[in-house]
Amino acid sequence: MDKTIFFTPDILSNVELPVEEAQHCIKVLRKKEGDEILLTDGKGFFYDAEIIQANPKHCIVNVLRTIEQPKGWNFNLQIAFAPTKNIDRIEWFAEKATEIGTDRFSPILCQHSERKEIKAQRIEKILVSAMKQSEKALLPQLDEMISFSRFVTQEFDGQKFIAHCYLQEKLSIKEAYKKGDDVLILIGPEGDFSEEEVELAVKNGFQPISLGQSRLRTETAALAACHAIHVLNW
Repeated sequence: MDKTIFFTPDILSNVELPVEEAQHCIKVLRKKEGDEILLTDGKGFFYDAEIIQANPKHCIVNVLRTIEQPKGWNFNLQIAFAPTKNIDRIEWFAEKATEIGTDRFSPILCQHSERKEIKAQRIEKILVSAMKQSEKALLPQLDEMISFSRFVTQEFDGQKFIAHCYLQEKLSIKEAYKKGDDVLILIGPEGDFSEEEVELAVKNGFQPISLGQSRLRTETAALAACHAIHVLNW
């Protein structure tokens, strides 16, 4: 695939490119009427399209063909994380985890969290950019930030893990994870989960796991967990 990909989430009901994508297409790449471009709706499909109206504010296209792109992995991966004080680190994680392949991101507010809110719109733009850069047609879901106690009581049909640094018996992620299973992994804040949070998670079906011998930053642990699940599914 050698074409620039344009994100058009409503292409099936609206044949006009979003303004930001239209400006990039017409003003930056200098595409003109009659040129073919590649679109994605972020829902698992690519679309070959022809430009009908080359206007940087109102770029109209005609869809020529629809191409379904398999997700590329046969499991669902959800990462729940406590956003760091330095938001750049979490944005970096979100970008890289999207490139590797993640289905859902769930920000959680923990007892030791230093950041109480995030700018979802900014992270969503990063997810879109990473999706296009890695030539994927599936945009990960980004949840609203909720409390840890509320999050761990939600239903999840798959394996549930909590990665923490307390000295207690834990299996490695390699030992605990069953290939092909859907999986949800909890990653704590810079001060780790509280002991009460770990206990609550375990009571709600989360299995404590280790990500290795080193103490990792939040974003490093989250990305390591994401990559490990993909490696274990090869």
